[in-house]
Amino acid sequence: MANDTSLRAVGWAQTFPVSHGVRAGRQWTRERLRSLQWTREAPETVDAILLSVSELVTNAHVHAHSDAQLVLTWDSHCLHVSVHDSDPLPPAKKAEDLTTPGGRGMVLVDALADGWTTHPQASGKTVTACFVPPGAPKPRHGGEPS
Repeated sequence: MANDTSLRAVGWAQTFPVSHGVRAGRQWTRERLRSLQWTREAPETVDAILLSVSELVTNAHVHAHSDAQLVLTWDSHCLHVSVHDSDPLPPAKKAEDLTTPGGRGMVLVDALADGWTTHPQASGKTVTACFVPPGAPKPRHGGEPS
C-alpha cells in the first residue's frame, strides 16, 4: 500500500445532503478505502478516517447549514479527506468544555489526522485532513508528507 509507487493518484467525490449525509458519508468512504485495501492493511487508520469524515460532514451540516461535498484523494503518500461547505468562516478548535455536548469535531480531527488545513474559496471553504498509512513518512505542516 504505502510502498506502491506505481499508483500516482486516485480520487473520488460525492455530495452528502444535510438530510442524511453523515452515515452515508461514512459508508461511502469505507467502500472507497476497501478499494485501496486500507480496511485490511490499516484498520486503525480506517477508523480514524471514518470518525474524521463524520466530524467534517457534521460540521458542514450543523455549522454551515450546507450540503457536504466530500472528496477523497490518495496520492501514494497521503489520503486527503476534503469536505467543502458553503460557510466561508474557518473551523474553530474550541477549548475543552466537558459541560456541553458537541463542539469537539475539529479537536478530534486534529488528534486523528496527520495534518489538516482550511482553504477559503469564493463559495465557502474546504477543510482537508491528511492520513498517512502506518510505516509511511508523516506529513510536515499543511498536511504534506515529509
